[in-house]
Amino acid sequence: MAATSTRVLMRRPIAIFLNASRLDYDSALDFTRLSKVTDISFNRVDAVTDADEIVNLVNSSNAEIIITKEMELPESALQQFSSKVKLMCEAGTGYNNIPIKAAREKGIDVVNIPTYSTESVAHMVITYVMNFSAAIFQQAKMLHEGNQMNFKVFQHPIYEITNKRLGLIGGSGTIGTAVADVALPLGMEVLISSRSGKLPAGHKYENHDRVKVVSLDELLASSDFVSINCPLNSETRHSIGEREIRLMKPTAFLINTARGAVINEAELIKCMKDRAIAGAGLDTQETEPPHPDSELWKLDNVFLTPHIGWRRLETRQRLVDMTTDNIESYIGNRIQNVVN
Repeated sequence: MAATSTRVLMRRPIAIFLNASRLDYDSALDFTRLSKVTDISFNRVDAVTDADEIVNLVNSSNAEIIITKEMELPESALQQFSSKVKLMCEAGTGYNNIPIKAAREKGIDVVNIPTYSTESVAHMVITYVMNFSAAIFQQAKMLHEGNQMNFKVFQHPIYEITNKRLGLIGGSGTIGTAVADVALPLGMEVLISSRSGKLPAGHKYENHDRVKVVSLDELLASSDFVSINCPLNSETRHSIGEREIRLMKPTAFLINTARGAVINEAELIKCMKDRAIAGAGLDTQETEPPHPDSELWKLDNVFLTPHIGWRRLETRQRLVDMTTDNIESYIGNRIQNVVN
């Protein structure tokens, strides 16, 4: 038995990373471990958008393992993959870019990395909170445009975040909890939306005196900052639209580090044109990047970042290492993090 197990673990399957530059855009990551356990090739592009090219890359490589990072994989391409393909690794948490049902029907396991960027994304939320509270974005924009008026008569409302309310949509999950971990020591109050009116049994903030569980409408109406931290699914897609945004205080800020499509962007744009709220910080957008003609680029109260919540160097290296963990588990017949 021991000899058989050793042979399995020593197997070095062929792998291909279809869009390695999406993750390793600065060539700063260490793939040594991954290269030891697989015979891997790296396609150094941000994305492959042509279905035929995807099929050619996969089948010509004789790959058993495919790695992608936030790259749309058409079902038509997957259907043409060689029968040698047995494992697809999404180098990230979300996997809505992969047709997982079709993969299962073809006998391909799909795995993801559930928790690699928890702290990084939580810190991104707080980065937005602190920048909004001191009007850093607005001040930088004025200086970039040659406007130095703030050095004469200050133009923006700024305030402490102590005792301000941070509303977390999806706040009982891993990332929402990590946001609360940072916000509470800063003196903030935390509101978490829940249909049941309570946190899951055993949640670390179940009985915390500065954490309150409320309905979504109450969270929106009461919070100074609203952070979206829920997953994207059929129930949450476009769940934050004009009705929800207009429930917010006119002085409040909306922050999205989850998935862009949780917000109905057309309705958000309408609200921001009307200045229904003070501002929106979007690290994720429905289409990334937004279309060149999108009005999101032009609104002075909408602040965009290019989905950088996961891009910190340490976070990306952790992602490489955890992807390797998934592959090692597969090779050793102990497959983990299967989503289909």
